[in-house]
Parts: sequence; C-alpha cells; structure tokens
Amino acid sequence: MSKDARHYDTIVAPVITEKATIASENNQFVFKVRRDATKPQIKAAIEKLFDVKVTAVNTVLRKGKNKVFRGVRGKQQDVKKAVVTLADGYRIDVTSGL
Repeated sequence: MSKDARHYDTIVAPVITEKATIASENNQFVFKVRRDATKPQIKAAIEKLFDVKVTAVNTVLRKGKNKVFRGVRGKQQDVKKAVVTLADGYRIDVTSGL
C-alpha cells in the first residue's frame, strides 16, 4: 500500500478531546478533515495511512462561530470532522505521528 500525498491533504489532524477519547473505546476515531473531502476519500485516506479496515465514515460540518477575544471581534472557520468506525481488531494510535 503506497501512501499518496493527497491522503495527507485530506486528513488535517486527529481530534483529541474527552468525547473523542471515549469514542475510541468503541473503535471510533475523530479527525479534522478538509471541508471539500468526501466520505469515500476520507475512508481511502484512513485505510492507506494507518493500514486499517474502515467500516463507516460519518461527517459533521460545524459552522464557524462569532467570537470576541480581548475586545476584538472575529469569526472562527467552519470545521469538518469525520468520525471513522474501524472493523474489529483494528486500532489507531492518534498520539503518535504519521
């Protein structure tokens, strides 16, 4: 299996939160992905980069929020997250790099 550069472009970063850690106990892992990434692209990228078998991909598009920080108004970017469910017997260690 060759690791293609476009797979690295599809997956932006793993999401490491308390909720994502609890989901990892059920073989579900959360990643930030490009906003224009499709589910088949995300599945292919995860399978190639981590050498695992993906059974399902669910995506969430969180719209950016208006925030005020130290009196400066700003808008957060829209973020697309993918919840990837792996087949039994496969694991991903998100704390280690690629």
